[in-house]
Amino acid sequence: MKKFLLTIVFFVAGITYAQEVKVLDKQTGKIVKNVSVFNDNQTINLTTNKFGLVDVSDFKENEYVVFSHLAYAVLRVKKSVLKSKNYVISLAKESEQLDEVVLSLFKKEEKAYRIAEQVAVLNTKDIQNISPQTSADLLATIPGIKVQKSQFGGGSPVIRGMESNRVLLVVDGVRMNNAIYRKGHLQSSITVTPNILDKTEVVFGPSSVLYGSDALGGVIHYYTKTPKLSEEKEVKSQFFSRFSTVNHEITTNVTAEIRNKNWASLTSVSYSDFGDLKAGENRRHGFDDWGKVFFYSENINGNYKENPTPNLDPNLQRNSGYNQTDVLQKFFVPLNKNADLKINLQYSTTSNIPRFDRLTELSGGTLKFAEWYYGPQERLLISSQLLFDANKNWLEKGVITAAYQNLQESRIQRKFGSLERSYREESVDVFSLNGDFSVSLTEDKKRTLSYGFELAYNDVGSNSYGRELNIENNQINGFSNNFKVQSRYPDGGSSYLSSAVYVDYRQDLSAKSTLNSGLRFTNTHLEAKWIDQTFIQLPETDIEANHSAVTATLGYVFKPNKNWQINSVLSSGFRSPNIDDVGRVREKSGNVTVPNINVTPEYAYSAELGIQKYFNNKRFRFGANVYYTLLDNYIQRDFVYNADGSVQQVEFDGEFGNAVSNQNKETAYITGFTANYLGKISDVWNTTGFITYTKGRTYDTEEPMSSIPPLFGQFGVNYKVNKIELGAAVRFNAKKDIEDFNITEGIDNHDLTPIVNENGATASDIYFGTPSWATLGLNGRYDVNNNVSVQARLDNLLDEHYIEFASGVASPGRNLSISLMATF
Repeated sequence: MKKFLLTIVFFVAGITYAQEVKVLDKQTGKIVKNVSVFNDNQTINLTTNKFGLVDVSDFKENEYVVFSHLAYAVLRVKKSVLKSKNYVISLAKESEQLDEVVLSLFKKEEKAYRIAEQVAVLNTKDIQNISPQTSADLLATIPGIKVQKSQFGGGSPVIRGMESNRVLLVVDGVRMNNAIYRKGHLQSSITVTPNILDKTEVVFGPSSVLYGSDALGGVIHYYTKTPKLSEEKEVKSQFFSRFSTVNHEITTNVTAEIRNKNWASLTSVSYSDFGDLKAGENRRHGFDDWGKVFFYSENINGNYKENPTPNLDPNLQRNSGYNQTDVLQKFFVPLNKNADLKINLQYSTTSNIPRFDRLTELSGGTLKFAEWYYGPQERLLISSQLLFDANKNWLEKGVITAAYQNLQESRIQRKFGSLERSYREESVDVFSLNGDFSVSLTEDKKRTLSYGFELAYNDVGSNSYGRELNIENNQINGFSNNFKVQSRYPDGGSSYLSSAVYVDYRQDLSAKSTLNSGLRFTNTHLEAKWIDQTFIQLPETDIEANHSAVTATLGYVFKPNKNWQINSVLSSGFRSPNIDDVGRVREKSGNVTVPNINVTPEYAYSAELGIQKYFNNKRFRFGANVYYTLLDNYIQRDFVYNADGSVQQVEFDGEFGNAVSNQNKETAYITGFTANYLGKISDVWNTTGFITYTKGRTYDTEEPMSSIPPLFGQFGVNYKVNKIELGAAVRFNAKKDIEDFNITEGIDNHDLTPIVNENGATASDIYFGTPSWATLGLNGRYDVNNNVSVQARLDNLLDEHYIEFASGVASPGRNLSISLMATF
């Protein structure tokens, strides 16, 4: 009996005094083992067991408990606070200092101090503070990125003078670039709404070793939110809503997360309704009518209007609004202690998106198009991702990603004075399989080998047709005659297959230096077939093309002391011609792009030097990166000539225009720099800022390169105390002279800049270029409690009228946006 009582006493004592803390991963909710747990003087040293548990009974109530793990930021918390957290704590992968954890560059987590390339990271908090209407607007806030817009429902990011198919977009490890990503401007960046993003990473410079073709200017990697596990079943939900005055935007996002011990689910639905965008009225640039919309087309929603309609408010950009719906469904399932499965479903669709720059295009002094809009832009992604720890000599960790994507886009247009409406519809199916693996070659992890493979197959369908409208009482009540229309891409179908293998090696040469190197082999195979040659005749109608490339990178990081870091990178990249390069047909500004089946890959060779200086115990950082990129065999759109030297003429939609095509040239260069800083001035004051300069010219033709933005930058300050956060930011853009525009290719849209001489003989005599501008914005946030916050932004406070370089739509005027976020 006495033994039984003693057993009970010790059992109760164990319950009373055993104080086990469970350590979890903040991002996934999984347990973290082998965490070092100690006090400040290290008289107590413990380690979490295989269940992520550690007994902290020996710590005093007012003593700090330190949790340390190589893969996580160090956490110090008073023992007395642990009780209020129910003895459960979560470790974060990102430090509160400025050494971010980056995933994109090595396709595995790596601290920024080991990375030679210029990298920018926006986390969830950054995205919430920026509160962008679209992901294109989010990218425009990143140092070194400029965004072009032909219409409000778009946004084409420019990185180091490269854009569209020279910049690689990736979402959750799956490349978004497909076989019809075009040269010029793209709107695909908006198909991932900011409301579903966990973070966004940008790698600057050629990144073809890990990502293959298209990553000449850099890589933009969107990471969507992932559900977390929980020891007990939980249901978390979030509601977000925003209203903006400049275009009467209403955005609503609802997210529901179900957490269990063995699985988790996250569902997010977003809907945005954007009205017509109003431009600023303060025209400090001196051009009173530039960008004003005096007439617009009312031929929408089945209405028929024979003539343009006067616009009572010329600063209101009629036919610029649209709406968008985005859905994310993600599952996270731990298969065992060494393997996890993520299932990812994404769907994005829009209403018709008016092509604003074409709807304001003039012909004979009046509007040319009664209708010109993109049909609903749809993106479907279904992917599964297996993450595992193999713990083998040749394989430590790995990720295998299998994905299917379907992209739908279309273009519908009709001219004033005509009842003939043309349709061009494209569909792309993309099947991909990626494997990315890594192994530490030494126990201290100072030498790491990464390797992998990639397979991607694109199947492209292109359809075109024309219909003549039947009109009754100014309404479209059907169609009569059908007529032939030239398809945008090969009407017999086309395909594009890319296969690659890569290897990457990292070694810490010493405590002060790290060497990164990589090598990749890529092969692409393209097939295309044309059937109808009513309008364009080709020497070959059934083509195949094979291209291969070897790319390499060498990066070196030197840290002379804890506050200085010097980076240098030598890298090569390439872009293999896709279906758009080879087979696109379209008309713009009197030029008709025709197929060129002889285009070959373009290559980039880049050298980069960067420095970073830390201050105040790494609470403040200054950085600068200078680079030079040589483009060889670069692809540029140019005129197609007849044997007698005259420019070929081609019929397109009933009109004849100059024939142009994508052609390989010789060599060109792009050079520039980005300088930036961020950090804490004090406990309550933060500041950020950057300035970017880019220059690019061709060596062979001595012309400016396209897509080179003028000098631009941003400076901001932020104040935060208790529940209140306030901020201010100045954005600015220098003038870009017309002499610095590439007139031949037309991508820079020089003809959309202010006119200074109606009768000039050349573009330099007629157009001004892009005027300089600066805007001021204010923002504020109030946390009502731990679950509810209200945010307000007042952008373009002085209501400046300005148009971003190469854009067809004016930027927003004065805009007040108010948003509400609530978690439950």
